[in-house]
Amino acid sequence: MSSVRQSKVVSIDFSLISKAHDLKKRIFLTIVLLIIFRIGSFIPLPGIDSSALQELADQNAGGILGVFNMLSGGSLARMSIFALAITPYITSSIIVQLLTIVSKSLESLKKDGESGRKRINQITRYGTVLLSMFQGFGLAAGLEAMVGSSGPVVPDPGAFFKLAAVSTLVGGTIFLMWLGEQITARGIGNGISLIIFSGIVAGLPGAIGSTFELGKTGALSEFLIIILIFLSVAVVAIIVFFERSQRRILVQYPKRQVGNKIYGGESSHIPLKLNTAGVIPPIFANSILLFPATIANFSRGGGGSDFLNSLAIYIGHGKPLYILLYIAFIVFFSFFYTSVIFNTEETADNLKKYNGFIPGRRPGKNTAEFLDYVLTRLTVIGASYLSAICILPEILIAHYSVPFYLGGASILIVVNVVIDTVTQVQTHLFSQQYEGLIKKSKLREKRA
Repeated sequence: MSSVRQSKVVSIDFSLISKAHDLKKRIFLTIVLLIIFRIGSFIPLPGIDSSALQELADQNAGGILGVFNMLSGGSLARMSIFALAITPYITSSIIVQLLTIVSKSLESLKKDGESGRKRINQITRYGTVLLSMFQGFGLAAGLEAMVGSSGPVVPDPGAFFKLAAVSTLVGGTIFLMWLGEQITARGIGNGISLIIFSGIVAGLPGAIGSTFELGKTGALSEFLIIILIFLSVAVVAIIVFFERSQRRILVQYPKRQVGNKIYGGESSHIPLKLNTAGVIPPIFANSILLFPATIANFSRGGGGSDFLNSLAIYIGHGKPLYILLYIAFIVFFSFFYTSVIFNTEETADNLKKYNGFIPGRRPGKNTAEFLDYVLTRLTVIGASYLSAICILPEILIAHYSVPFYLGGASILIVVNVVIDTVTQVQTHLFSQQYEGLIKKSKLREKRA
């Protein structure tokens, strides 16, 4: 793996941003839209008893609701109009990506360029509406069944509450989907990722504050808090290193003569990331493992199931079985999602179509086998890296009561979004500098 290398680390010259008027407008619009998201996350659903809801949210903070609450920026625990957050859109996107492998019509749309991409986006939006309706109804029905020590979460259950709750939740998800698209089109960075990012970052001050509070009460020693600070910095540095690392596959194009001129003979490369699957594997693995614990917590009031209660204990945070299953699911989803988003046969066919070839490999099947071999080795490294990053915080959470917001998945999301956004800012600055140079050269030509 000697050919694995670091892509260039981007740095921003902030003096250039002050001169880039279009970029300043994009950054300002992005900040305004994210502020709107944060304001909406504090607007509660109608007909909810907030005190009873908070009590149940604290009880289920360690289950799957903790994952979704983290992704929604605390909107789920407050049961706000953005309680479903952007998760239905993410789920719909993943389902559509999987269907492009099975469905020939969707596969052809994927290859149709910009028109096909727009059509797939439209299908994803329809899927988002359907999923949010289904999840909203389930959430409304679950809220009606919840009863805490201070009384029921929904004082006046019934069809009217369900209708109002589902309509509000679906509307909130659609609004967030539109908000994300506006940020992507008119702002800076990926809108959906930035919405998730802002939700996680909003919870970080509270998590850090509670960590220092544990130090004051003596639950955490001062030495351990210092170790946690250095460990967090080290984890961020490791994530940046692995996310910027890539294996570059050399691709060459043969020379061809047209009349008296010779074209081609150029070389390029296919960049393969060490972690091609991104943050999807730990999120999916966490959701699956925490599902039994969540069901057990909900059913505990009505007696519950002994099997579910026992299972929830054995796969609790930091338990050996939980760690083994967590690693196994991360590895599985790393390979599975990588195979979904990177089709080696399609890449080999495209190279063959444009007369490109990998030196020492025959075009077609042999090239696809080589790409699959390299991608498999990279995925092993990527899955190992994801497992190490996610397991270490889980052990700290279990044994030292470190807040859930400092989990591996949340740090992965935050660092990845920051890298992507900084890269896009740098790209905008480069493009504006390039346009400025072109204008200056044209002015000089006119004067000459």
